[in-house]
Amino acid sequence: QPPLLFSAISRALSLPPNSTIVNWELELFDTQRASLGGISREFIFAGRIDDRLCSFSAIEGLLVPSPSPSSSSIIKVVALYDDEEIGSLLRQGAQSTLLPSVLSRIIAAFSSPTIHEAPLLAQTYANSFLVSADVTHALNPNFMDVYLTNHSPLLNTGVAIQADPNGHTTTDGVSTQVLKECANRSGQTLQVFQIRNDVRSGGTVGPMLSAKTGMRAIDAGLPQLSMHSIRATTGRDDPGLGVRLFAGFFHHYEEVDQSFR
Repeated sequence: QPPLLFSAISRALSLPPNSTIVNWELELFDTQRASLGGISREFIFAGRIDDRLCSFSAIEGLLVPSPSPSSSSIIKVVALYDDEEIGSLLRQGAQSTLLPSVLSRIIAAFSSPTIHEAPLLAQTYANSFLVSADVTHALNPNFMDVYLTNHSPLLNTGVAIQADPNGHTTTDGVSTQVLKECANRSGQTLQVFQIRNDVRSGGTVGPMLSAKTGMRAIDAGLPQLSMHSIRATTGRDDPGLGVRLFAGFFHHYEEVDQSFR
């Protein structure tokens, strides 16, 4: 390896000059802190918004105390995957056995040893609901021709449901109504982004997880601009709106699900 780079890494890790580094994985990224901008400071400019934005909102939503914790019988899970942008096929990706294995262990811990785990896992999948939360493109006024009328996600407005007729998202009529009911009960606004059928959209982990487990699923995420740029843009209110929506989903899904039966 280049000696200058080796020395720089050693200094950064406070290692002695003659230390032995067996190997490394080196990634370069923007170290500038996030900042507010815009005429009314209504925007957040930050690196790696995709998909720290929805990851943060989902985790914080999970941590919001339930208004009636003693009456809930559901297991709430947030799964954060690596390698989504390169196919999700590595062992830490969404196409790995991670989520099924974790859920299988949870079910085994809560069930009697005399109960066969496989049918119980299948029943759990059938009763579950997956929100595939990936950021989506906010309305860009430079490319108005790629948006359908009334399907232009705005910043500082709320989570956007993403629907793709070519099957790159999991959204359908049933899952849309489930999430809408959860949003209504938590006082949140949902946007809808129907992708044009002649436009190739990016994929998410939703279809692969839904196909692997058979769960009902929806794709819904917060809007952003400058996706995959070194500095991306989202709305100042969007992280908080995401927390409220995900908390509402965790709190109200059980009663909403029962109302559909």
